[in-house]
Amino acid sequence: MLPLNAAHPQRVVSQAVGTDELLLALADPGQIAALSHISHDPQFSPVAAEARRFPALKDSDAESVLRFRPDLVLAASFTRPETLALLRRAGVRLVVLDRYDTLEDIYASLRVLGRELGQEARAETVIAQCRARTGALAARLSGVKPVRVISAGVYPFTSGAGTTFQDLCDHAGALNVATEAGLKGHAPTPSEKLLVWNIEVLVASGDERIRGRLAEIPHYRALPAFKAGRVVIIPGPMMSSISHHRIAAYEALARALHPERFR
Repeated sequence: MLPLNAAHPQRVVSQAVGTDELLLALADPGQIAALSHISHDPQFSPVAAEARRFPALKDSDAESVLRFRPDLVLAASFTRPETLALLRRAGVRLVVLDRYDTLEDIYASLRVLGRELGQEARAETVIAQCRARTGALAARLSGVKPVRVISAGVYPFTSGAGTTFQDLCDHAGALNVATEAGLKGHAPTPSEKLLVWNIEVLVASGDERIRGRLAEIPHYRALPAFKAGRVVIIPGPMMSSISHHRIAAYEALARALHPERFR
């Protein structure tokens, strides 16, 4: 006898960490065939503990995915084009999530996946929970003066408008000075301009080791904010999340920038 929900996929493979997070939130356990190759690693995955209940892909390539005989594959737009092409050629149902800059984008992805899995009600429940958390955070931050921040890292880029970092700032009582200066997307860091941007706090992704790495970069080392130790470090999996789990980063940054609102 076929399962009652046989019309919906029963062997779903997630190819990226972001789709892992969405799939784990919505699917019945029996629908999950495998998660991404780094799903079990807490250095990259905010759901590593839960993900360890399921098999992980050996790699992110099409061969590793198809080994699990999926009836649905979830991927992200940053998946290698050749991998997506091979999966399409194999005739497997493929859903590619390509919008994740804002929380509204995530809600749209949850609804798409909810329909695919036959879990529409569960998707709406997750969205309602997210709205409650962000609403409570907005209430705490009501009336605060935004703190002037910049996304700092070891790569020669910073995050302007239309990025997940801008979304983080929008929810955490922060003003992204790169966006204020007209930068869009992930743009080259204008090192010669940083001193005149009046940056109050640097926001970095990783762990405490990032402080030492930033200290090796002259344009960060010269900033008054860096000299004063005003660096907020957000764990990598939280900072880079392209799912509803990014709300934890909103809350972490808001607490760091506006501790008086959380006493």
